[in-house]
Amino acid sequence: MLKLRMGIIGAGRIAQDRHIPAYLQLQEKVEVAAVQDLDQARAEEAAASFNIPHVFYDYRDLFSVVDAVTICTPNKFHAEIAIAAMEAGIHVLCEKPMAITTAECERMLEVSRKNKKVLSVAYHYRYTESAQVAKQAMQEIGDPLVTRIQALRQRKVPGWGVFINKEMQGGGSLIDYGCHFLDLALWLLDGLEPAEVTGTAYNRLSKTPDQINEWGNIDHETFEVDDHVSSYVRFENGASMLFECSWAANIKEDTTHISISGVKGGINVFPFELYQSRQGVLTTTEVMTEDNHKKAAFFQAKNFIESCLGEAELICKPEQTLKVTKLIESIYKSSEIGSSVKLQLGGDES
Repeated sequence: MLKLRMGIIGAGRIAQDRHIPAYLQLQEKVEVAAVQDLDQARAEEAAASFNIPHVFYDYRDLFSVVDAVTICTPNKFHAEIAIAAMEAGIHVLCEKPMAITTAECERMLEVSRKNKKVLSVAYHYRYTESAQVAKQAMQEIGDPLVTRIQALRQRKVPGWGVFINKEMQGGGSLIDYGCHFLDLALWLLDGLEPAEVTGTAYNRLSKTPDQINEWGNIDHETFEVDDHVSSYVRFENGASMLFECSWAANIKEDTTHISISGVKGGINVFPFELYQSRQGVLTTTEVMTEDNHKKAAFFQAKNFIESCLGEAELICKPEQTLKVTKLIESIYKSSEIGSSVKLQLGGDES
């Protein structure tokens, strides 16, 4: 059987905790052939830990020994590396978000099409059991009317890496964490086009001295990204979405919530429930699901590998993930200018 040779670009936590372990469970289809990092010691440590034969300092040198790459770098470099890889004939799985700007995403998509290379983004929440059940249940709720998202963390600002560096990441809680739930919602809504966005980004809490933070130390004086964001999205067909995400907020506890109310019924995603009116009675249907992120990473890796080998249709398509970045960019712009932003409708969706 033909095996895909995989290269890992960026040997940090997400590569070693999520992507490489997932590939190692699929060794009949993939070989992790190379790893690259600007921190050579970290790359060599990852290679030793996972028995990866090739180590590189320059990601371009890695292309000669792989068929596909998984990009696990700061957001600033996603587009540059993905474009270089695809122009070298390499398939790409890029960590979320697709890129910082819509223009970068459009260029990535253009190069993918021109070179006929698979391009996907690691929005792994799509592959959770609840999300998969929810996708199938969308046909039961009729036309969606209102979508609600809360992706709230009480005190979990990532105090490692470059997560709070605006130049490197493009933002904070929205582009790092909230993006997962915007992607999942847009995927469930199946092509509904956002028409107008109002958003507000905050960072006052993390800029306040002596804050508790569960995920490492942060400097309140230099904190420059958002830690809490709220938004209202109106779609072209009149549907709406209420969105809120945070790394730090004065709330009781962490909350992960997506629900969609439609004309014929409604769903809650985590945990999955279906709400309907049947035979004069309001009903709730529960489905037992296990939302294990390691399992989701496995199915994400499997789908990407099989798509590269021509054995499966890609689940997370770049035409879709480009729209997530466009929405994120619009939320930030709305916050910056203090008014709503109208989005250009249409675009290629598949």
